[in-house]
Amino acid sequence: MFAAYAERFDADEPLNGLALGERPEPAVPDGWTVVDVRASSLNHHDVWSLRGVGLDESRLPMILGCDAAGVDQDGNDVVVHAVVSDPAWLGDETLDPRRSLLSERHPGTFAAQVAVPRRNLVPKPAGLSYEEAACLPTAWLTAYRMLFTQAQVTPGQTVLVQGAGGGVATALIRLASAAGIRVWVTSRDPEKAERTRDFGADRVFPTGERLPERVDAVMETVGAATWKHSLRSLRPGGAVVICGATSGLTGETELNRVFFLQLRVLGSTMGTRDELGRLLAFCERTGVRPLIDRSLPLSEARDGFAAMARGDVFGKIVFTH
Repeated sequence: MFAAYAERFDADEPLNGLALGERPEPAVPDGWTVVDVRASSLNHHDVWSLRGVGLDESRLPMILGCDAAGVDQDGNDVVVHAVVSDPAWLGDETLDPRRSLLSERHPGTFAAQVAVPRRNLVPKPAGLSYEEAACLPTAWLTAYRMLFTQAQVTPGQTVLVQGAGGGVATALIRLASAAGIRVWVTSRDPEKAERTRDFGADRVFPTGERLPERVDAVMETVGAATWKHSLRSLRPGGAVVICGATSGLTGETELNRVFFLQLRVLGSTMGTRDELGRLLAFCERTGVRPLIDRSLPLSEARDGFAAMARGDVFGKIVFTH
């Protein structure tokens, strides 16, 4: 079957390790099933995999991709939950120390077919296209959990989203706005910042600028470059939720500010199958849809990877199968 896969690692030029071609059809362990993939979406995780982050060299070649929507063996339209937990694990699968994502230990979704545990299939709402649904299991699920499970923001509150344009950032803006939450956005790119107004941002600010008032929660995906600003932007008792650190892993923290203002610092990684189901229902009922930067046939996946590697993305890159 045709697939996009990691053939080798290159930390400096990740696309050197990307291959497009034929791979064996997936093996199906007990308790697993096969999905015919109709659409998949690209994440930064896939580019990092080509750099050798989170993927062991002994597992090469590895089919990339975490996200997919397609048709199961019974003819049902489904969305694939990307978090693979231990079969014996009970409860929140994101807390399973042995969890992984598709394309780390098991072949991913950038192929004609993908094998997944049966429990990882979620029905696709009829109101969402395959392309739209394929955007949700990683970036949008991460945003959903950050907002509603971790920060527990409610209508009428104000959220600051650090950075504009990436898949998680655009998801945060669209979801929060649809839920009646006021959304402020910072960005180093004025053009990208202004574009966020079109899909829900109430105000935009240059990165690091002092805000007119403190916010209830900050959504952090940037890391070191914005960390100090994030903490200083919170009201007493507010929460900063961090799911990534694209600018660096070490940020200066004024601990006196954290304890005196009783700030909450919360980590967040992906989401659960149940949260994915609620996210799909939320999108169907509110009419919110993912912002798709571009849709490409899987045979042109290299162009999508190149755009993400150079930062030329606003929303999600989707591959059609």
